Amino acid sequence: MASTEAVGTGPADDGGTISRQQWKWAILAGMASYIDAGSIVALSAGLSLFQSELGLSSGAVGALAAIGPNALGCALGAFIGGRLGDKLGRKRIYKYDLLVYAAGVLMIALSFNSPTLFIGTFIVGVAVGADVPASLALVGEFSPAKARGKLLGFTHLAWNAGPLVVLLLAFFLAPLGMLGIRIVFLHLVLVAMVTWALRQGLTESPRWKEAAASQAPVQQKLRNLFRGANLRALVWTVTIYAFWNLAAGTKGIFNPYIIKSLDAGSQAVSVGLTALGFALGIVATWVLFMRLADRSHTIRKRMWGVGALMQVTAFAIYLVLPFTIPVIIGNILFWAVGAALAGEAMYKVFSQELFPTILRGTAQGLTFGTARVLLGIWSFFVPVLASTGIEPVAGLLVVFLVISGAVGYFFMPDTSGKSLEQIESERATA
Repeated sequence: MASTEAVGTGPADDGGTISRQQWKWAILAGMASYIDAGSIVALSAGLSLFQSELGLSSGAVGALAAIGPNALGCALGAFIGGRLGDKLGRKRIYKYDLLVYAAGVLMIALSFNSPTLFIGTFIVGVAVGADVPASLALVGEFSPAKARGKLLGFTHLAWNAGPLVVLLLAFFLAPLGMLGIRIVFLHLVLVAMVTWALRQGLTESPRWKEAAASQAPVQQKLRNLFRGANLRALVWTVTIYAFWNLAAGTKGIFNPYIIKSLDAGSQAVSVGLTALGFALGIVATWVLFMRLADRSHTIRKRMWGVGALMQVTAFAIYLVLPFTIPVIIGNILFWAVGAALAGEAMYKVFSQELFPTILRGTAQGLTFGTARVLLGIWSFFVPVLASTGIEPVAGLLVVFLVISGAVGYFFMPDTSGKSLEQIESERATA
């Protein structure tokens, strides 16, 4: 095996074997997904309690959801962090942003008025957004070609684990009311600080160092993303992710709120059902995505097609059946498996594979940030739409998922099992 500094760059490292060092780096980088989704769902679990405690209107609830880790704050962080990660290196970003994140979460945990809550939520969003593109680029750049899907799939497993832990804590702490939610946020502070300490041993991406040293400044210009193969990849990834994320974000932050506000279940029931969905997501990601994503282009397309149909079905049932606990469980089952096959995990893989190293973080920051901006705008309307029943929200989400599923399936590029250098060379030639 190559030296630690060269992990993931030589032919010997581009097979299908993952070293212990690569697993360790994937775990530490993947914690960006843990705190990203964990923050979203912690806010979700506490929305109705914050609304009651601080006297927030439905509009204020939508605004809170829109400015945080689920949407606009995260988008701003992704735009900035993705670009800086390409210009300054991945390590410069992930070395410091968790300190900012921890400060923001602490403000939320200790907020006793709405300004503190809103400011803390915005800070958390920006910090999460900056971390995700840099961390995922790092995972993609040290992953073997024939195991890249597995390691990036692991970050999606962490994306499900964060909400699951948060929701279980919220479930057992539900009798404490507002104090319970404050404890949930304090747990995220602890996770962030431990992860920050462990990340100090991470090295810079060797692929990024090589690209930064060998490519002329003109090749690093932002305008190169909006030409030829890069532009096509940008349009494709932002389409599949943005429309999918409208549904995922709605479930992530509004699911407990909608279940409780529409009287389908109590606070504890709403949190418990949402936790079930993330637990199923972990199983489906581990059993299906991580085992299948690196096999072939054909397998990837089949995964996407089946997953897209399951996700459309998850919300279509709300249009024909009453909004009751059994129907909600059906939605959770279809969504959990479908999203594991045709959701964020697959987007993470393609967002690493389709762009040159020197622009990879910028590209992912743009697509990730654009998706969160659209989700932020959408979040302003969800509480108002849901107040009249689940049908208006479900109907629009079905449309969004059909668009994501069709574009992803019919225009999916063939990159499976190829090194990042091979993909970049083929796309440049094409």
